[in-house]
Amino acid sequence: MRNIAIIAHVDHGKTTLVDTMLRQSGTFRENQVVADRVMDSNDLERERGITILAKCTSIEWKGARINIVDTPGHADFGGEVERILDMVDSAIVLVDAAEGPLPQTKFVVGKALKIGLKPIVLINKVDRQDARPMEVYEEVFDLFASLGATDEQLDFPVLFASGREGWAVNDLDKDERKNIEPLFDAIMKFVPPPKCDPNSPFTMLATTIENDPFVGRILTGKVHSGSVKVNSVIKALDRSGKTIETARVSKILAYRGLKRTGLDEAVAGDIVAIAGLTKATVADTLCDPSVDKPIPAQPIDPPTLAMTFSINTSPIAGTEGDKVTSRVIWDRLVKEAEGNVALKVSRTETTDAFEVAGRGELQLGILIEQMRREGFELSVSRPHVVFQIDPVSGKRLEPIEEVVVDVDDQYVGTVCEVLGARKGEMTDMRPSGGGKTRITFLAPSRALIGYHSQFLTDTCGTGVMNKMFHSYEPYKGAIAGRNVGVLVSTDNGEAVAYALWKLEDRGPMFVNPGDAVYEGMIVGEHTKSNDIEVNPIKTKHLTNIRAAAKDDNIQLIPPRKMSLEEALAYIQDDELVEVTPKTFRLRKAILDTNLRKRAANKAMQMEENL
Repeated sequence: MRNIAIIAHVDHGKTTLVDTMLRQSGTFRENQVVADRVMDSNDLERERGITILAKCTSIEWKGARINIVDTPGHADFGGEVERILDMVDSAIVLVDAAEGPLPQTKFVVGKALKIGLKPIVLINKVDRQDARPMEVYEEVFDLFASLGATDEQLDFPVLFASGREGWAVNDLDKDERKNIEPLFDAIMKFVPPPKCDPNSPFTMLATTIENDPFVGRILTGKVHSGSVKVNSVIKALDRSGKTIETARVSKILAYRGLKRTGLDEAVAGDIVAIAGLTKATVADTLCDPSVDKPIPAQPIDPPTLAMTFSINTSPIAGTEGDKVTSRVIWDRLVKEAEGNVALKVSRTETTDAFEVAGRGELQLGILIEQMRREGFELSVSRPHVVFQIDPVSGKRLEPIEEVVVDVDDQYVGTVCEVLGARKGEMTDMRPSGGGKTRITFLAPSRALIGYHSQFLTDTCGTGVMNKMFHSYEPYKGAIAGRNVGVLVSTDNGEAVAYALWKLEDRGPMFVNPGDAVYEGMIVGEHTKSNDIEVNPIKTKHLTNIRAAAKDDNIQLIPPRKMSLEEALAYIQDDELVEVTPKTFRLRKAILDTNLRKRAANKAMQMEENL
């Protein structure tokens, strides 16, 4: 038996490689029709082309079973990677032959080396026209050395492959490129068997959790010692060793290919899922009743970004979704936090708003999108960073991210200027081949909120930006926000084409004729820096005088439509995004015009007093 994880930066080909391994190991029938990226089973994963959740599978190879864990590559889902490293004995570090090691590669490799894993390096996408496999190999070696790898870890095996074409080789110049067998042979040769004690009482560390409508809570992990049978009595211990519950095992499920099959008994070293417990969660130890010491779990990096989830208080609340109350929203957030260790949920001073903290905009945006599709209506605030206080100096600390950008040489000046204005500090600049330059910055997390869309505009869509959490450093000072105002509706009703036509001179619109609008809703962008109040439902004044010529047809400029991530990045601190199963709407936090003016005056007076 071998347990191995595949870790890499986003879009370097992990899930495609797992597809190839499943096909060539005989897991699928020869005539079986299987979708591409078969491990990305979630709808959002398929739509966005990224892996969000870590997933297990297994293959049979020459009498041995290889358990494989496919992990997310985006830094926002790093918590998924951190927790699954506890249940594997090695990792395949996948690196793009053109892009080389990127921030998430550095993050996951550092975690793997820290717990003593000896990875196998696979340089993928060698078939790319701009591939530079030997240079990338040197970069990977330098990365391992900079992360404090031991001499044994630095002596890593390396293979070259094309996951899409379905081959891997040990030597690019000499070996024939025909199949993925060299990778299977390397796994069997270099990955040690699971470290476990089959003779001790049963223990297992829960690393992932899911809820099944038929069998209830399912906890997945590696059996560290002993064995467990269906109907056995086990207990769950938290990290401190306190007993959470005692229960009977109702099902033991093992990963065989893409399916989970029932087992009568799970043995030490295998990765299995256990059902029957109702309170145990991630990082808890499932064990025999005689065990009183929990398995130590790896600490998870803290969240760096937070936003407020609250009930939808607009006049049209409840017309598009059926889950609108604060109790239902709170229950859903608590359920999400149970399975996602990188997410923290807490109550606020008011009973109808909750703070949700995570790793980044994408992670929180995915959660909102999932809730929207489940029928929830809610309002969410602009993301804000999670500050810390230095225990020694008492100064405020803010999260800093390492930002790596690959841009065409002609856009280097523009990117450096914009990130410099956002308090970014350049730490490295080097040519990356093909007329591109790779620049590394250390920038405050709050400065990067909403920057990605501007970055794509500045580089004409050709730039690539990757980022990951670096450290907490002293507060860097104020950063300029949005430099334009918004058009705010003063009335409730449906937007009228005539009114929108008259408002087009003020700036681009966000709504179509016939869309529902209400007082306090943002219907467009003002080209100047101040907010103005407008009436988008005003109709043309009618008279009993017949015009000599009939009215011209109104031709409107198509409105600007934003994605969820763009809307969250666009709003200011006094604004919210209203999320429903059908639409996203921008609105002011205080809808009433008079109350909003009073709040603004009060804030201005407090600023003057300070």
